[in-house]
Amino acid sequence: GEALAGDAHRGLDFAVIGGVCDVIKQCVEAGVQVGVVVGGGNFWRGVKDGGGKMERTRADHMGMLATVINALAVADCLEQRGVEVRVQTAIAMNQIAEPYIRSKAIRHLEKGRVVIFGCGTGNPFFSTDTGAVLRAAEIGADAILLAKNIDGVYSADPAKDPTAVKYDAITYDEVLEILHKAEENGFVHEITNIDGEEKII
Repeated sequence: GEALAGDAHRGLDFAVIGGVCDVIKQCVEAGVQVGVVVGGGNFWRGVKDGGGKMERTRADHMGMLATVINALAVADCLEQRGVEVRVQTAIAMNQIAEPYIRSKAIRHLEKGRVVIFGCGTGNPFFSTDTGAVLRAAEIGADAILLAKNIDGVYSADPAKDPTAVKYDAITYDEVLEILHKAEENGFVHEITNIDGEEKII
């Protein structure tokens, strides 16, 4: 989510979103079935923005709503490029998106549509990274690509800690639960900087 804001670090940068959508279109044209889980950090991060000032569950629900704003923006950019897309959300919002239904998501993918998953898992206390692994497992994905606003895995947040060290290689046992779940499901994963959209291909 935060990466979609570009240099402004808030809101939507349609040049960034457009670059991502151009690459997604290339993948679809190459015959790849594409599901996308978007974050909402460019608008709201439950723990960071609500931390200590509001109840955690409500703060996380606000973050889920932020993911839907991003999902709709990405969907619109894809449609402008002639890519068929469906937005599915883990929390029912029938007037603006389909509810997440596994079999419908798979059918959309089989028809060559991009499926954008909003609201993460639909549960508080879980990140959209967890949602990405969950949806990938449910739809039988072959790979998970994490496009972040940093270029890899670090010992600490490099934006806050100048001594943060980037890991050139990392085992599943050295990372958080999210990548452990990915290992259990046999996924290939790669973390790439959102600025390198072409790395997705």
